[in-house]
Amino acid sequence: MTALSRPYTDECRNGNTGLRDAVARAAFPPAFDEAWRRHLLPRPWFVPEAETREFARDLQGLFELLVSLPDRLFDGDAERYAKELGLDPRHAALLRRCADGRPALLGRADAYHDGTRYRLLEFNLGSEVGGMDMGVANAGLLRVGEFAAFAARHGLGHVDTAALLAEDLRERARPALSGGGAEPVIGLVEGNGGIGPYGTLMRAFQEAMAAQGLDLRIGEVGDVRPRSDGKLTLDGAPLDLVLRNFGARQLLDDPAGPEVAEHLFRAHDAGRTVLYTSLESGLYAHKNALALLSDPHWAAAFDSAERALVDRVLPWSRTLGRTAAPALLDTCRERREHLILKPGAGHGGFDTFVGWECDDAEWRRALAVATDHGYLAQERVVPRPEPVLDPATGQVEDWIAAVGLFLTSRGYAGAHARANRVDGGAIVGMSGNPGTRMACVFSHL
Repeated sequence: MTALSRPYTDECRNGNTGLRDAVARAAFPPAFDEAWRRHLLPRPWFVPEAETREFARDLQGLFELLVSLPDRLFDGDAERYAKELGLDPRHAALLRRCADGRPALLGRADAYHDGTRYRLLEFNLGSEVGGMDMGVANAGLLRVGEFAAFAARHGLGHVDTAALLAEDLRERARPALSGGGAEPVIGLVEGNGGIGPYGTLMRAFQEAMAAQGLDLRIGEVGDVRPRSDGKLTLDGAPLDLVLRNFGARQLLDDPAGPEVAEHLFRAHDAGRTVLYTSLESGLYAHKNALALLSDPHWAAAFDSAERALVDRVLPWSRTLGRTAAPALLDTCRERREHLILKPGAGHGGFDTFVGWECDDAEWRRALAVATDHGYLAQERVVPRPEPVLDPATGQVEDWIAAVGLFLTSRGYAGAHARANRVDGGAIVGMSGNPGTRMACVFSHL
């Protein structure tokens, strides 16, 4: 466990009720409170500062490797690269809309700490990643006296992701600013029908951006209209930047989606309204891209330092498909208890097969699905458990957490954590596991 988990838990258990109840007592802004209060773990997650920043630097290096894959492995042929990932032509063409060969670095890398080091689970690139407002919880906790005292004693710190993202948004929007305004007007745009399930989270993010001085409007793709000069509007307001909160699959699943989104693409191409980020990020967030880094078949394309970086960061990862080598399938059958199968473009743990939760017959069926649909097979990472005190019962239980490290063009941009009890199942995610709880992250020396 980290150096602070046990002292924090012991202090809570041994009579510091203010610290024990700090999360429950913390005052949050109303939209954040509505979106997140009931999902919060009763304590923050602690990470070592130097190790976390070192891992974030490795992630920046991994991003550079990912975006170099088409050139390194396929002579710059984006179609061959997309085909290797298993993308159908329509999906691949949409991801390349507005592409310039190098998407902006904005995303969240989800990782477990195995007691020795961080290990990457997946690299979610693009502006549609969630949790960038979790710094609101850090700020709320620091306004609770007992927690502020604990933080001061132990030198706790945190990085406010929303503040760094706001700087990025201002910079990205600057070329499209209308009317000489000093501040951009931003549209947080979901796919059609997306505000229903995600509106609460979107309003919490809107609130966080307002605290950074940004005017952010919420809408869906079908609500965005082009003006005669090509600039986009939302409810009549001209938009300098569209912050994309939808993915390519959402557009493809909506009969009107790709056509309606053309307004966004054309405005971006014309420099009238910036689309941030472009869908191109999906070419590198695809989980099968990780297999191209890990598979020894491609090792000659990387120098020794690059291979060492991949080995430090990434567990064993291979793509399964209909052309998978028999030896690879034999390995996957034999190593069931050590493998997890993930859909390449999936999210939230949906349609994932967990080898150590399957029997042999279930695993055979899972491998059949994986080879039909081009899944990623990845080595199991066993996360380090941490103690969490339940304020209601006084009981201490072991929990595990996937730490989500945010990165922008400026580098490391803070973190949050998604946590489950150790016996709560392998999927640690709000969408795929109702037992998952969110936690803000504080670093310590």
